[in-house]
Amino acid sequence: MSFFSNFQSDKCPGKITGSPLNGICEKVCIQAQKIFDACIRQVQIENYTLKLKDCVPENPTYPLTFISARSVSSSVKVCDLSVDRLADKPGCARVQAKVVIPVEVVYTDACGTEGVAYAVVEICEDVLLFVPSPSIMPYSVIAQASAVCTEGTFDEHCKGFKVNVCVTVILKVATEVELLVPSYGYCAIPPAQDYSKEVCAGFFELPLYPQGKNCSCK
Repeated sequence: MSFFSNFQSDKCPGKITGSPLNGICEKVCIQAQKIFDACIRQVQIENYTLKLKDCVPENPTYPLTFISARSVSSSVKVCDLSVDRLADKPGCARVQAKVVIPVEVVYTDACGTEGVAYAVVEICEDVLLFVPSPSIMPYSVIAQASAVCTEGTFDEHCKGFKVNVCVTVILKVATEVELLVPSYGYCAIPPAQDYSKEVCAGFFELPLYPQGKNCSCK
């Protein structure tokens, strides 16, 4: 079972029925990441060069034929960060940063052997965001991102690929905080339901012995 497999309890995530105040029993302090502001950018970058590294298997036979490239995690690196507060817009700041997105590249080499390598997609952000006032615990500018390429051509000069890449970046201003929130108490955890393909379904439902019929073979 799981939270969403007919497990009946008012101590589980799900839709609220009735008053949302019903069942609130305490105020609790939780450690959480508070997001002060965020923005999303979706863009297509044309003729981007993916420089390959860490090829598996090693030393592929060139030229390579592109199959696909995509990010394997939403965790990315934010570097070259610059935050300039705006005097005419209190609380707002110009945030400039480079977001580095790791991608996995799949290809075949000249011998027809399929291989995997890694590369990065870098995109520069220059946006306006709300930035909280100075405090003992500093804020951070973090990002989540995704990149995908469906077509690419081999670049002999850099031993990589020229691609058109679709990129989605979510830039956030965040701080780890102790947050006071209303609580319904501890969550009820349902018992696990083992996965089964039910390979014998339909067979075990058959009668154990052949069923005779009141008929003649005339």
